[in-house]
Amino acid sequence: MNVLRALCAAAMFAATGCQTARFTASPTQPRGISHSLPVPASEVVAAPLALTAFQEPLPPVMPPGPPPVDVLVENVLSRQWLAAEIEARHPSLEAMAAAWRAAMQRYPQQIALDNPMLMGMIAPESAGSAVTETAYAFQLNQKLPWFGKRNLRGAAAAADADAASQDLADTRLQVRLAADLAFFEYFLVERQSALNLANERLMEQFRDTAQGRYQARLAQQQDVLLADLELGELQRRRLEISRMQRVAIARINTLLRRWPDAPLPPPPAELDPPQPPADSALLWQTALQQRPDLAALAWRVQSEEAALALARKNYYPDVDLFGRYDTFWQPASTQGPLRAQIGVGVDLPVYREKLRAAVCEAQFRLAQRRAEFDARAQEIQYEVISAAEQVSETQKAIELFQRLISTAELNVATTRANYQASRGTFLELSQAQRQFVALRERQLDAVVTYHRRLAELDRAIGVADLR
Repeated sequence: MNVLRALCAAAMFAATGCQTARFTASPTQPRGISHSLPVPASEVVAAPLALTAFQEPLPPVMPPGPPPVDVLVENVLSRQWLAAEIEARHPSLEAMAAAWRAAMQRYPQQIALDNPMLMGMIAPESAGSAVTETAYAFQLNQKLPWFGKRNLRGAAAAADADAASQDLADTRLQVRLAADLAFFEYFLVERQSALNLANERLMEQFRDTAQGRYQARLAQQQDVLLADLELGELQRRRLEISRMQRVAIARINTLLRRWPDAPLPPPPAELDPPQPPADSALLWQTALQQRPDLAALAWRVQSEEAALALARKNYYPDVDLFGRYDTFWQPASTQGPLRAQIGVGVDLPVYREKLRAAVCEAQFRLAQRRAEFDARAQEIQYEVISAAEQVSETQKAIELFQRLISTAELNVATTRANYQASRGTFLELSQAQRQFVALRERQLDAVVTYHRRLAELDRAIGVADLR
């Protein structure tokens, strides 16, 4: 019996022709997709017959063996490469792609007719009776919904599938933003490490100068001690940056589903220079047209509109057609052929209060979706304007730091020359160098902040391509 049940279940899965879709890095995201088309054969894997093997096992979050050695084509970590790899491996995108493909399968189910009902019956006492023949009957029923109901169900399912496709696009934007922020964090700590190393080497030169002047009795020992303190502070800063480097590398590797301490190539030496800011009014208008989360709400509004029209259609009855053959009430002496019968059944929508409540519920759900759409549109307008203003502010800060750094660099050179000529103190030199390094760090942080905010602005607008 168990073997028979397993064979029946396997035959059911084979008859359905159900297929599981593999997630790709860039699945199609149509607006108004054709829900009757199957998934392309290149993107699917035929479902096995065994029930236990119907779902492919998910890959582990981390490789079971030693850290993999991933060698990139380039010797520099590319932002575009990183974003593409994270998108291809991120489980959230796999989940949303599966949800979208599952939603697409609702359309053929909603527009299909109900299964026909085959009925068979027999009168037990007629079997072997001398008065009548064996009485039996067969009947086939097919339920037909009122005109337009199937189309409305299909329209609601199609709109839900389109909303799911926009949810996938919105998740892709979120994943891309996470990849960008991880990349910029990695770039920042690498550049901070290089700046701190250069500062250490320069401070060692200052210490050697102070040591030589002290031995020549041209300076006090306090200058040497002050140089040692400055070097100690830079070494402490090196420990802090080293910890930040490990965290940044672990963040990228986690997004890539690798071991946290797997090696990474260095980031590029420079980021793209700032560009002139765009008009914020034009940006938020563009966002209203291409934000996928807003488009998803628009599709859900259409789904609720179809549900409301369907609730109103329920005031009309569905039809049940049937055909019947039977041999009831035939004497044994006058047995004749089976007699065909046809008929129709109609459900009676007499409980009007129930129907009115269903229509009211659909109206309130539609009003809810429309209000959600309006609220999201207002939020998007604020997000875009706020992000654009932050980008503009950071761009101006970068220009200001560039002018200040030139002045600070000249100040260090002048103070160093004065110290070597015994016209200044080592304290003035160390303060000038510390001020210059602080400005360089703030400028570097402003550059990275600019690109972070630009990535957030792209997310707020709904830009799909990397700048």
